[in-house]
Amino acid sequence: MSGPPAVRRPYRGRVLLPVSPTLGVVLAVLLVFAAGVAAWASLGRSREILVAGIRAAVQLGVVSLVIGWVARGLPPLLAFVALMFAVAVWTAGRRITGNRTWRWAAVPIAAGVLPVVVALLITGLVPVRGLALIPVTGILIGGALTATVLSGRRALDEMAARRGEVEAAMALGLLDRDARLEIVRPAASDALLPGLDQTRTVGLVTLPGAFVGMLLGGASPVQAGAVQLFVLVALMAVQAVAVATVLELVARGLLHRD
Repeated sequence: MSGPPAVRRPYRGRVLLPVSPTLGVVLAVLLVFAAGVAAWASLGRSREILVAGIRAAVQLGVVSLVIGWVARGLPPLLAFVALMFAVAVWTAGRRITGNRTWRWAAVPIAAGVLPVVVALLITGLVPVRGLALIPVTGILIGGALTATVLSGRRALDEMAARRGEVEAAMALGLLDRDARLEIVRPAASDALLPGLDQTRTVGLVTLPGAFVGMLLGGASPVQAGAVQLFVLVALMAVQAVAVATVLELVARGLLHRD
């Protein structure tokens, strides 16, 4: 007589990428390969690739050690979120301008992230707990960072390349702000394309991290899909606000290069 049917357990107990010497070797090989390809193709970013990979390893190691402590109380939680925001502002500002106006990068990042986070907290969709608030806020800050850097660099590059057109528009009577906007808006709006393409192709080309992480954590496919949809839509909102704010800062001359 056969026993009861076996019950399939969720994937929760398994490890997708076990932490082992093999993982370290594979990561090192991939990092060196990426830097080597960049050097071979004369992209000029091979050193930055190596530094970025090493920094990521160190930073993730530190975060993995302190994340449990941060999640225990509200003060360390807010301090950690503030640190994420400060690092994003510094990274975006220095990448865009390289001068004192880098501080203005705080405006688009805050304008995009803060309303979404406040709305999530007010509605109760995200509780004020480290293990919930930190990942969500980090994803949104990261999206705002990317959009701010791309739109800021494209806008300033375009304005430098077409400076004569800007001056011609002002000579025709347009205000400085309006003349700059006419030139930089089409180029800066391209910063929205990565997020748009990711949202359009989700589930068809890739299964993003939030979806896979929920599945590996034991959630149902419907729950994982709902979380991933929220992440994608929230990111589009954050990035749209960030790009619009960057355009305004560039048009008003607050964010500029020497």
